[in-house]
Amino acid sequence: MRIFIAGATGALGGHLIPRLVAGGHEVTGMTRSAAKADALRALGARPAVADALDAEGVAAAVAVAEPEVIVHELTALSGDLDLRHFERTFAQTDRLRREGTDNLLAAGRAVGVRRVVAQSYAGWPFARAGGPVKTEEDPLDPHPCAAMRGALAAIRHVEAVVPAATPATGIVLRYGNFYGPGTGLSQESGAPMTAVVRKRLLPVIGSGDGVWSFVHIEDAATATAAAIERGDAGIYQVVDDEPAAVRVWLPALAAALGAPAPLRLPRWLGRLLAGEAATLMMTEVRGAANARAKRALDWQLRYPTWRLGFEKGLG
Repeated sequence: MRIFIAGATGALGGHLIPRLVAGGHEVTGMTRSAAKADALRALGARPAVADALDAEGVAAAVAVAEPEVIVHELTALSGDLDLRHFERTFAQTDRLRREGTDNLLAAGRAVGVRRVVAQSYAGWPFARAGGPVKTEEDPLDPHPCAAMRGALAAIRHVEAVVPAATPATGIVLRYGNFYGPGTGLSQESGAPMTAVVRKRLLPVIGSGDGVWSFVHIEDAATATAAAIERGDAGIYQVVDDEPAAVRVWLPALAAALGAPAPLRLPRWLGRLLAGEAATLMMTEVRGAANARAKRALDWQLRYPTWRLGFEKGLG
């Protein structure tokens, strides 16, 4: 198949593109930076240089590629994550999820694309009530804190318009928190989350009962490749088998990295130092279940739990 990947130079692209090329697919990777074109060629993709927020540029790039499938992996989260200023940190990603999604869908309709696969996020958007693990049928947060409202609205937009993108089949993948080679959580120098754990700058706040879902970057790539080839329109959660509370996984991560045990802060101090969004992520967010993705996409995980992944898959 001819596959067009927007956001192809992100962490997922480095694992997804070689897999698709090895499977005999013809891949075009879109990047905003001409300087990254050679990196895409090295992965086996044909580069297309366009700004996802430029509707005409996206339309032109898609028209040249004539894809059967469009894959939307656009974010602007390659640097350090400043959760204290959550709204500012996610502002560009929010635009990509709103305007970039619309531009890709319009370009896809113009060339008769058959399938659209778009990324969403399973890390914190669920309603903070009820059980600790949520399915695709459970509601998203009806009352997010002020700093998270824009980001949640952008996620809701992707999850509304992509599955409705008829006549194409629109699939949304809610990824868990990435870790492994090329991500912000790896053994590589400069990995931002690794750095803050090693410096003891990521504390357990309050109860540490916030439940996180992880997925190894290789497993995220295999799920995405599966969604390119099969699955009905809808939302699928791409996470491992073991959602876990911060108070459980964060000390284990520190040990796997050879770092000191994380600090523990009372909730009031965590809110003061890290902000409300970070405090909610440490204390109240819910994890995600993966049964639908495993069943409908015939997806099997190499790292079914972060415990194995932190031990053997950080890279």
